[in-house]
Amino acid sequence: MILEDEMKRLVIARLETLPDGTGISIGPVQELIRHVKQGDTIGRTIIEAEMQFLQALKTGVFYGTARAGD
Repeated sequence: MILEDEMKRLVIARLETLPDGTGISIGPVQELIRHVKQGDTIGRTIIEAEMQFLQALKTGVFYGTARAGD
């Protein structure tokens, strides 16, 4: 699916911006990238979490600029 492939590329690109040796509470970045590429349950969970994070950034939640109704 094209949209899923695009989301995978976006999430992998974000993960690749983290410094080497960085880990997230669920594992090392390279392992997370592997799961995203495989599209397994862990990878899909990572994609979902990243997309929710990006949506929150878009709406300004982290900057106190969220508009009513967003």
